[in-house]
Amino acid sequence: MKNSPINALSPKKLLHTKWTAVTPCNKEKHFLVTKVIEPLPPGSPVVSIEIEAVHSKRVQVIAWRELKNALQWRRGWV
Repeated sequence: MKNSPINALSPKKLLHTKWTAVTPCNKEKHFLVTKVIEPLPPGSPVVSIEIEAVHSKRVQVIAWRELKNALQWRRGWV
């Protein structure tokens, strides 16, 4: 039986997903993906997403692949 990776992700399915920072900074622990940034030129792979901190509403742009790093992120609000 083949095990799938814990953080197997597709950028097309990230919109509105919830994430928890393993090491919170400035009381920002829970995040929501608010935007999948469309690449230029159109048709290129998605590279970046926008995440919003639930506590402060601060928005930041990160590479979506950073969410695969289990040392930084957990899927859902833990």
